Formats: sequence, C-alpha cells, structure tokens
Amino acid sequence: MIDVYSWATPNGHKVHILLEECGLPYRAHAVNIGAGDQLRPEFLAISPNNKIPAIRDPEGPDGQPITLFESGAILLYLAGKTGRFLPPDDRGRYEVLQWLMFQMGGVGPMLGQNHHFRLYAPEKIPYAIDRYTNEAKRLYGVIERRLATSPWLGGADYSIADMAVWPWLRNWEKQGIALSDHPHLERWFAAVGSRPAVQRGIAVLADLRQPVHDAQAREVLFGAQQYARR
Repeated sequence: MIDVYSWATPNGHKVHILLEECGLPYRAHAVNIGAGDQLRPEFLAISPNNKIPAIRDPEGPDGQPITLFESGAILLYLAGKTGRFLPPDDRGRYEVLQWLMFQMGGVGPMLGQNHHFRLYAPEKIPYAIDRYTNEAKRLYGVIERRLATSPWLGGADYSIADMAVWPWLRNWEKQGIALSDHPHLERWFAAVGSRPAVQRGIAVLADLRQPVHDAQAREVLFGAQQYARR
C-alpha cells in the first residue's frame, strides 16, 4: 500500500491520476497547504522542499521502503514500477520525457505565476499579469501545435506526459485563455478528462480544499512562513 501525502492541486492530481490509472493500492494523506501542514517536521522529512506531493512505498525497487518527493520523479517511479504509461523503447521513452520536462520546467512554474498574479497577489501589477498571461498563451500554443500532429503529447499513446500537463490546464479561463482558440488542444483536453481514472484522480482530497481567501492561508502560502529558514 503506497502512502501519498498530497493535496488537491495540479501537482497532487498528477500523482493521484497515475495511481488510479495503474490501479495501485494507495492511501491519501491530506497535507493542507493553506494551514501550513507542508512545513511540519514530519512532512519535511520526506519532502525537504516543503511541496506536495510525496510518497512512501514500503516495497521499493530493492524490496525496501522508499520515499520520494517531486511530482515528476514520482510519475517516473510509478510508471517504472508498473511498466505502464512510459514506452519501453528508447525513442518512445525520450519523446514522452521531453514533454514531461516541458510541464515541470515550463507549464507548472509559468501557469503557477499566472495564477498568483491574476488571482492571489495583494496588488494588481499590470506588467506581471501581462507577462504571465502572454507566457500562458505561448505555452498553450506550443501544446496546440504538438497536438495538431500527434494524438497525445508523448506520441501515439496516452502517457505520463498527458497526466502531468492536463491538471494544469483545468483553470484555463482563469489563466486568460479561450480553449476554443486551440481546437486540437480542446479535443485532447476532453479526451483526457473523459477517462474514469482521471475523474477519480481529481476527486482525491478535493472535498477538503477551500479557496485561499483568509489572511492566514495567504501568509502561509505566499508570506514570510514560506521563506523561513528551516
């Protein structure tokens, strides 16, 4: 039984979806990032960067327990463990991996900044809003062009690349995007979202999440507590 320490965010959804797709038994432990659970010593012991998700697998590669943080690393681990959603051949594997890295290095960080300045920043800064909205549009364009020539991001088959990117695009309206401007992406988005395992994955811990409105949650997520030396 894999223990998943997570929250209902795009990075959490990625791992929940893969676990559901693979049918692996797991327990989800809520890490309420608005309440500061990610800063507790017991969570930092398995996720030193104080970010969700993290996992503990009692049956690691050598038969011994293993803990992992960073959602991309967890996706690779689970795909390797099950032999699913990552091609076995070198060419196919690297094709998927480049799009996984595209999410980790571009889609996640840039859309995260987009959300912050459009929705959460205490003051509206036009330069920042324009910068990250334009970058979001650029990234959506990259995905659109890829899906114009490929059914899935990683190639011919659905993979961890699709699972990694899809949750970040669920709030496209709040990102200043019109999905109808990207017909190939829109087709793909609907196809991924229609999968039963994806629907189950995004429901994990979703009933516990609350909008970030109160000052305490903002301080935990964006204020001095986030940057305190530990």
